Amino acid sequence: MKKSRRKKKGVFIALEGTDGTGKKTQKDLLVERLKKEGCRVEEISFPQYGKPSAWQIEQYLNGFFGKPDNVDPYFSSLLYAADRREAKPKIEAWLKNGAVVISDRYAASNAGHQGGKIADAKKRKRYLEWLWQTEFKVNKIPVPDLNVILWVSPAVSQKLISQKSPRAYLKHGRKKDGHERDLQHLKRAAASYQWLALENPKRFRLLSCMKGRALAPKEEIHERIWKIVRPLLSR
Repeated sequence: MKKSRRKKKGVFIALEGTDGTGKKTQKDLLVERLKKEGCRVEEISFPQYGKPSAWQIEQYLNGFFGKPDNVDPYFSSLLYAADRREAKPKIEAWLKNGAVVISDRYAASNAGHQGGKIADAKKRKRYLEWLWQTEFKVNKIPVPDLNVILWVSPAVSQKLISQKSPRAYLKHGRKKDGHERDLQHLKRAAASYQWLALENPKRFRLLSCMKGRALAPKEEIHERIWKIVRPLLSR
């Protein structure tokens, strides 16, 4: 009697980090590399701009609720959490079928951007406990096997953002949303991501995308990411 083959469990990798680090570019490079390695790959990006689940997020980033950095982090986090909850069945199905799932942003984006609004370390830890409970216990979205946090200095981040073309979710042809226009927000978010990686080194890997005072070549950043990702594939 032949033994039934056990279906391989999927692998879930989230690319996180400060604005302007080229997360989409790195997602595309990683997906291409994984396919060359013979992996079945699925990809997704958050927020899911253009979908009903992201409509409130678009209003938030366009300043409907006021300056984004002044909006309560718990309230803002729920907007993003609802968008991820909408994608839960799709991600679960991919993982069940053994795919390597690559996400451009995920739950840790709330930890970085919304957590950066909370200066007090004890209050930020309390917020993180609430956030993980909301995302993973209440909404029960899949937990990433690896979170790679791409990091650049806030000054370089803002410079790179200004080079982007206008985006559909922003009004009046703007290139920067409410967070990206605010240098102080970018500074707090960058520091919050660093703090997150120090607090949770097993779950979050901080990867500098800098070379000197500028962004490193995309191929070089990709190789740094691949060095972290490759060990997960052997399982």
